[in-house]
Amino acid sequence: MSIYLQHFGLKREPFSIVPDPGFLYPSNHHRQAVAHLKYGLDREGGFILLTGEVGTGKTTLTRTILKRMPAHIRVAYVLNSKLNVTDLLASICDELAIELPSDLAETRGLSFSKICIDALNKDLLKAHAEGKKTLIVIEEAQNLSPDILETLRLLSNLETNTHKLLHILLVGQPELLDTLAQKELRQLNQRVVSRFHLLPLDKDDVANYVNHRLHRAGAKGALFDRACIA
Repeated sequence: MSIYLQHFGLKREPFSIVPDPGFLYPSNHHRQAVAHLKYGLDREGGFILLTGEVGTGKTTLTRTILKRMPAHIRVAYVLNSKLNVTDLLASICDELAIELPSDLAETRGLSFSKICIDALNKDLLKAHAEGKKTLIVIEEAQNLSPDILETLRLLSNLETNTHKLLHILLVGQPELLDTLAQKELRQLNQRVVSRFHLLPLDKDDVANYVNHRLHRAGAKGALFDRACIA
């Protein structure tokens, strides 16, 4: 244990850069974000957007929601947004434990992307028949290339005669909104069923945020006078 933790009587780092769901401060704005994300998941497929500036708590909020996700919702969580199309599809299949052919001779000359999409579609149909939903989550989505975004749009086409088979949550900085506003991406933008922009904490929330994290780290009482963090 570090000297500073001992000095303040803390068990853990209160302001670690690791997005730990256990430290999420449930401000009114964060609760609104959770409500919007839940609304998106209740809709019949489509895209869900969570945007916000660096440090507003997007990843912590996302991981909190994923930690509380009902058992009937399967999740493919993609942290690397700079993958190419084939690597992204392979990552999604890996996250969902979808087996792909190990022998290229079995693929009959099909492209790897086609193999992944066919395997994913088969898996999604099976999951749907079992009453399960599937959610793809992509962090740092402002870095996604046009090819990746188009691939995700095509994945959102996977459906039965009556139901969409995929929800796709894009988590990113405000630049993501600018990207989706481009004319060539209007089809994807029209498929967004829920979106929320996470704002920084207001002045009244800052002191509560600091004290909340200190308490979660093991503080027994107030370590700072409120005037110090007002």
